[in-house]
Amino acid sequence: MFNAVIEFLQSTGFVAITWQQLVMMGIAFVFLYLAIKKGFEPLLLVPIAFGMLLTNLPLADMMNPGKDGQVGGLLYYMYQGVKLGIFPPLIFLGVGAMTDFGPLIANPKSLLLGAAAQFGIFITFIGAIASGIFNAQEAASIAIIGGADGPTAIFLTSKLAPHLLGPIAVAAYSYMALVPIIQPPIMKALTTKEERMIKMEQLRPVSKMEKIVFPIFVAVFVSMIVPPAAPLVGMLMLGNLFRESGVVPRLSDTSQNAMMNIVVIFLGVSVGATTTAEKFINLQTIAIVILGIVAFGFGTAAGVVLGKVMCKLSGGKINPLIGSAGVSAVPMAARVSQVVGQKENPSNFLLMHAMGPNVAGVIGSAVAAGILLTLFQ
Repeated sequence: MFNAVIEFLQSTGFVAITWQQLVMMGIAFVFLYLAIKKGFEPLLLVPIAFGMLLTNLPLADMMNPGKDGQVGGLLYYMYQGVKLGIFPPLIFLGVGAMTDFGPLIANPKSLLLGAAAQFGIFITFIGAIASGIFNAQEAASIAIIGGADGPTAIFLTSKLAPHLLGPIAVAAYSYMALVPIIQPPIMKALTTKEERMIKMEQLRPVSKMEKIVFPIFVAVFVSMIVPPAAPLVGMLMLGNLFRESGVVPRLSDTSQNAMMNIVVIFLGVSVGATTTAEKFINLQTIAIVILGIVAFGFGTAAGVVLGKVMCKLSGGKINPLIGSAGVSAVPMAARVSQVVGQKENPSNFLLMHAMGPNVAGVIGSAVAAGILLTLFQ
């Protein structure tokens, strides 16, 4: 009887647990705290954190690939949606169905601000290469964090550097969740009080025909120029066409709600499951976290700087704050522009103006990913 008890105790995770697994479980608890207590992107951080927790439970083998005819772990099979590039485009389908491209169509100059915010991607790529720690494929995957687009980061990394998927995805989604904290100091440092107080004229009305033609045109045009971006841009524009056509309300509703929620669960848990202790706790992960914040900061700054230039050229009609929304954290980055602007001028309403660069940033990050895939795949 005593031996049976000893054998049982030795078979438990309490005996097999390592300090690295304890550290990873601690990080998971921190993410859960930030998501539940602080409200930082709970729809993303809760499944990611719990996936991180499950994959680091000793002896649970949740990511076991099941070799030699054995059945693998649950999370391993869920992860195939990430590995095969299925989940990120489906997320883009839902984002497209939820997004109004009207502000971008009404103000095409917003495309420039969305493009400028991708500057952080290429600066960070150079920095990652210069560090000597990463090769070109790894550097490209890290650099895409600067687009502040989790699905795009996952899509690119799964193709170029799948072994870095865990730390890159966690860094990308963490910085997306921290947009309201990271961006305002950069925005304020690069603008004057007078610039932040600028009120912009109301955008022109956009016709239904324009909204229908836009996703079709962009899907074809962008995919012809950068074919590897077609899965992301194509699904983004299909979702938007569901929304704007007005003839498939059930498909639009499903894309925005049921499908989106299901895919977010699978994607989040799968991403968290890649953060096993042996892959996560190393020098590369620390470098990725540092380079990720550099990418995000440069992207935000580049958008604001171009916003200042456009402000000067327009005779003070453009508020530079909307440039920070060029990163593709939709719609959070646009809300940050609104909040910062309204603090300086309570009668200021920048949200719709900021949505133009914001949705342009979604397209821009997908195009940047396509360019990097073309160059390094």
